[in-house]
Amino acid sequence: MSLRMGLGPVAACTALLTLAPLSFAQPKIATISVQKAVFDTAEIKKASAEMEARYKPRADRLRQTQDQIAQISQRLEQGSGQLTSQAESELRAQGTRLQKEAQRTQDDLQADVQADRQDILTKANTRMGEVVKKLAEERGIDLVIEEQATAYFKPTMDITADATAAYDKAHPVAAAPVGK
Repeated sequence: MSLRMGLGPVAACTALLTLAPLSFAQPKIATISVQKAVFDTAEIKKASAEMEARYKPRADRLRQTQDQIAQISQRLEQGSGQLTSQAESELRAQGTRLQKEAQRTQDDLQADVQADRQDILTKANTRMGEVVKKLAEERGIDLVIEEQATAYFKPTMDITADATAAYDKAHPVAAAPVGK
């Protein structure tokens, strides 16, 4: 019985020493630039092109209105002594009306673009978070840190391109119809 009691603590110490290296294993860490990973996805590139095409007509109309305002300003400057007071007054009123119209158009355009952009990025960031989590689990990564939060990291720790590729694979983008 005394032999048995003496071996118990030795066996426990041996088991602890055998498992000790496992408990002191270095965590596997990776870095990512989430913003770059998201903006490099095919989905965001396609959405950006679609937004540009969707808002181009409104942006063009805004530029045309701004050109008209510039022309009116130029006419007022050049014809200051040649215009009748009524003609000058009408030009100023037209310029004021166009400035108000341009400001409303610009404000509406900016609000619509910002709302669309926010919706697209929120969805993409949520999806990217899921992709990064899956990528980390597949590779046994314990911690993924945003690159901007680090002072230094080895380039081999960067999984940004891998995350973009995994995102594109998980969320493929349908090709745009030819001729449109």
